[in-house]
Order: sequence, then structure tokens, then C-alpha cells
Amino acid sequence: MISIRDMQQEDAGAVAALEAQIFSKPWSRQGFLEALNLENTIFLVAEEDSQIIGYIGMYFSMDEGEITNVAVEPCMRCHGIGGMLIEAMQKEAGQRGLSSIVLEVRISNESAIRLYERNGFVNRGVRKGFYELPKEDAYIMIYGQ
Repeated sequence: MISIRDMQQEDAGAVAALEAQIFSKPWSRQGFLEALNLENTIFLVAEEDSQIIGYIGMYFSMDEGEITNVAVEPCMRCHGIGGMLIEAMQKEAGQRGLSSIVLEVRISNESAIRLYERNGFVNRGVRKGFYELPKEDAYIMIYGQ
């Protein structure tokens, strides 16, 4: 059974390893540890059989959150885990009084775009050249206001 819980410091190594599998410019274990120590962050992990199979992170300020990354083990995709993580983060955001959540997504990442749209995010524009390795534009997607 898959569960969603708060990320702990001891999860940083597994999360960084997953990050390195998926992203061309991954966060390090130390980067996750530093982010976890901030007061304005929320990081959640998806776990099955004591194995981390996904995670999501968000910074927040005032009444807005910004999702940093959403990642799911490649072999576990298309099982609803990404949606579970987003829904859990939306719930956390609501409990903290956030009125909106913003994120950027590669314009070529059609599966992620569909996932975000299914979870209420709307495309509000483009950030030119936002991503590197490879260089690519990003859609700005917003949930809420």
C-alpha cells in the first residue's frame, strides 16, 4: 500500500538518488537537507514497503506556494502516485492558508502537464529559456486564484 508522509532528514539520500535518475540538474542530498531545515518548505514522500517511490517539494511565502519538483520512480509511473503527491500538497497548502500554488514544467513534458491539469492547475504563460540541459521553455501553471 502506498502512503504519503512528511519527508525526514534520513530520507534525503534516497530522494536525492531518485532526483538524479530523473532530472538533468538534480538537487544533492545536502540540498534536500538544507531545504528541510527551512521554515517555509513542505516536502512529502510517497512510500511503498518502506521504499521511497516519489516525492514533492514546495516553498511558500505569504499566501503562495511554489512547487520545486515532483518525481516518481520511473517503474512506478502511471499508478496515480504523482496525483496522490499533488493532492497531499494541495491539502497541506490549504491547511496553511495558501491561496495559490505555482510551478514550472517543461513544455515538452506532456504527461506532467496532463497530471497538473487533472489536479486543477491552469497554464498561465511561458518562461522563455527557463530550463537548461537541454535548454527549453517552461509553462507557468497555477492552482488557485
